This record gives sequence, C-alpha cells and structure tokens, in this order.
Amino acid sequence: MLKNNPNERDTYQMNYQESSCASNNMSGCMPPCPPPCDCSCPPVCECPQNQVCHRVLNYNVPHIIPMHTTVVNHHIYNHTYTPVYSYSEVDEVENIYQNRCCR
Repeated sequence: MLKNNPNERDTYQMNYQESSCASNNMSGCMPPCPPPCDCSCPPVCECPQNQVCHRVLNYNVPHIIPMHTTVVNHHIYNHTYTPVYSYSEVDEVENIYQNRCCR
C-alpha cells in the first residue's frame, strides 16, 4: 500500500490576506488568492493513483441435493398425582418469671 510521505509542500503556509467577509465572521467564505508572482515552483511529484475496473462474470452451477426424511415419534406420558395428607401438631411452652425474689 502506498503512503504519503510529508514533504516541503505539506509544511508550507501561504500568507493570505484577511478578506472583508472573514472579518465579518461569515461562514463559507474563502480567503482571497495570494498575490500573483512571476516566479515558478519546482514540480511536485504526487503519489501514484490506482484505477480499478470491476467486471462481472456470471456462471451457472447446477447443484444436486440429496434429500432424506426422518420421522420423529413423540411419546407423551401424562402423569397425575393424588396427594396423601398427613397431620402433625407441635406444642410450644414458654415460662415467664417476673420480678422473682431470690431468698
């Protein structure tokens, strides 16, 4: 994969003059072009560009699918419950002694 390497043109900054719309804080306004000069710059070598051409090729591919059938028998057993009750009883006893005098 090609990668852009930084060079002089990436760090070079032009001194644009402030336009009247930039001083008025209007959005979307570009600064004016730099003043023309009679000097020429050396050529800039750009990164290569790649063009991609997509082609679509259609093919017919016949498929043979073997089929198999499986029968699943579900056996359901319904269970019923008859409760058998029992009974128990518990007695609890508490002894409360108030202001007992020990003599």
